[in-house]
Amino acid sequence: MDVLNLSIGGPDYLDLPFVEKVWEITANNVIMVSAIGNDGPLYGTLNNPADQSDVIGVGGIDYSDHIASFSSRGMSTWEIPHGYGRVKPDIVAYGREIMGSKISTGCKSLSGTSVASPVVAGIVCLLVSVIPQNKRKDILNPGSMKQALVEGASKLSGPNMYEQGAGRVDLLESYEILKSYKPRASIFPSVLDYTDCPYSWPFCRQPLYAGAMPVIFNVTILNGMGVIGYVENPPVWIPSNEEGNLVSIHFNYSDVIWPWTGYLALYMQIKDEGVNFSGEIQGNVSFNVYSPPAEGEKIGRKSSCILRLKLKVIPTPQRSQRILWDQFHSIKYPPGYIPRDSLDVRNDILDWHGDHLHTNFHIMFNMLRDAGYYVETLGSPFTCFDANQYGTLLLVDLEEEYFPEEINKLKDDIINNGLGVAVFADWYNVDSMMKMKFFDDNTRSWWTPVTGGANVPALNDLLASFGIAFGDKILNGDFVINGEQSRYASGTDLVKFPQGGYLHSFPFLDSSESGATQNVLLSGMSKADSPILGLLEVGAGRITVYGDSNCLDSSHMVTNCYWLLKKILDFTAKNIRDPVLFVDSNRQDKALHLDDNQLPSRRTDVNFSTYSAVVGKELICGSDSRFQVWGTKGYDLNVRGRTRRLPGYASIHLNSTHKIPPVNKLRSIHDNSLGNKYLGYLYGDDLDFPELVASHWLIPVTVAVSGLLLLWSFWKIRQKRRRKRKASGFTRSANP
Repeated sequence: MDVLNLSIGGPDYLDLPFVEKVWEITANNVIMVSAIGNDGPLYGTLNNPADQSDVIGVGGIDYSDHIASFSSRGMSTWEIPHGYGRVKPDIVAYGREIMGSKISTGCKSLSGTSVASPVVAGIVCLLVSVIPQNKRKDILNPGSMKQALVEGASKLSGPNMYEQGAGRVDLLESYEILKSYKPRASIFPSVLDYTDCPYSWPFCRQPLYAGAMPVIFNVTILNGMGVIGYVENPPVWIPSNEEGNLVSIHFNYSDVIWPWTGYLALYMQIKDEGVNFSGEIQGNVSFNVYSPPAEGEKIGRKSSCILRLKLKVIPTPQRSQRILWDQFHSIKYPPGYIPRDSLDVRNDILDWHGDHLHTNFHIMFNMLRDAGYYVETLGSPFTCFDANQYGTLLLVDLEEEYFPEEINKLKDDIINNGLGVAVFADWYNVDSMMKMKFFDDNTRSWWTPVTGGANVPALNDLLASFGIAFGDKILNGDFVINGEQSRYASGTDLVKFPQGGYLHSFPFLDSSESGATQNVLLSGMSKADSPILGLLEVGAGRITVYGDSNCLDSSHMVTNCYWLLKKILDFTAKNIRDPVLFVDSNRQDKALHLDDNQLPSRRTDVNFSTYSAVVGKELICGSDSRFQVWGTKGYDLNVRGRTRRLPGYASIHLNSTHKIPPVNKLRSIHDNSLGNKYLGYLYGDDLDFPELVASHWLIPVTVAVSGLLLLWSFWKIRQKRRRKRKASGFTRSANP
């Protein structure tokens, strides 16, 4: 078998028996083509195995070269929340109203990516057939075939890269590539151009600027030289001009390129000296791929790969314009049963679209950019960002727990540093979760949600210092503010809110298990006023809380609440009080209160650490935070005045902003110190070891020296006693 088509798929990319079987098939030189899925136009809806890099994932278009509405969109969600997804689908093909045969006689019209995928599989078979039999073994493999298809594809003018991949499949162009093909490695996409909109969305929608979180771009390495390969040396950024030195790029890449494919992730930052720079920066990222010798060869194969970058840079925006989106505290399916946010949606029981700015919140992202905001993504704990740089921290639909250090830092950031926080929660009701249990035929086990639409108990811990808490109602209904009608879809209520804040309540139906029981007892489906929106100024900062995120989520949105989000951001970032939200009648003369023992509680029958990046884990800043705090616990967690040595950097004060010399300069500064050499041998260069903090080595050294002195004293005493015993013995022998 040379080619295999799969017009099947599902969202569980962690179904390892299936995923590993696909790897085994492609590793044995079978070219696999698979439908990307029919969950469009929603983003983050790629199906497995089409989302695997060794598989040719196919999306659908109509005869007008428009992306079919049903065709699933990227990006891949394997890497979220701690990284960034890959470009998928790989290519698109005609998949709407394609004529095919009926089971009986005649023809019928067929639509779906399950139709587009066999079209590409047929093209692949044609390409295989035109290569002479004696050359197929040397030329054709899953890597070279994907290279021919993506490099030969015709880019469509409207869709972005996460909708069309490389573009519409082109048989003749791919044939021309294969006809003169020599085994090599390449990358896809091979260009990132910030001026090429809309294809380069979302990158072309927001320029780079100094002080921002790293912008991550994830490309796929295609290796036509062999099933296994390696990146020979770390990739290198080669700027085209002097301004290119303002860009700092760190890399993460596959240790082993197998089968036929790997990844390269770029983490891009503008250096502090580029704070006022405006313009374009161009250059290349270059690296070599090595593969072992093919059969009959003695020398290994080597190929150079180049990624062309054209970046747009602007001066750093004002603090009030900058929003930080919390991705770290988002948990999705797989691996756990994370339930949908809107319980009205019956045909999609899992929360599997990534909950990312560029997947199911992509329309909100575009709206915020149109409104003049700059939105960055935080994939690490709250301790890993500098609150003085941001107007608002945006917490939407979060399922994760929080480290105690995060809770303390956020409190300080709000009260003392003037940070604004906007929270959009979702339903949480343990009784309703238990009712959502189902038996999974694949795992032969019962599945129960590990949390609700949002982790309300965790959010309540986060907000406890401010006297704010959410309840466990599941509220549904329409409401109107200032003529704007909105749908409240499986949201929750507020049960604690402090005096002096502004609280908005509306009549809703409680559809939770406990609420439904109460409605029956009250003989009817009665609606009661429930508080759902609160706005509070506390210290130098501001907080808003809202009990539903479905109005921001494009997956199952009934009506959007972007108008409300804009008013909220005006308040949290700029302290602009819209008269619609700040009405005297909504001001709290006394606090809304509920005893803590009546607040929603966590499930005790779930091992949450299985799915959590917090419970049972170490607090640390990852590679998606600013380079300056990689590998540390973050800002303001060390005694002020202390100096720390970060991996690859000189010793710095975490609360300062001065320049940091690179590691080669660090060695020239410190290598004269015998103590530092000793510690380097002991711990290696990569450890975050505080060399210059006396308290870290003085106490152990003092204890060790004291112990040696004590042992030496015991030895001296023992030697004196031995000499006395010997003298006594001599006396006894001389006087029998």
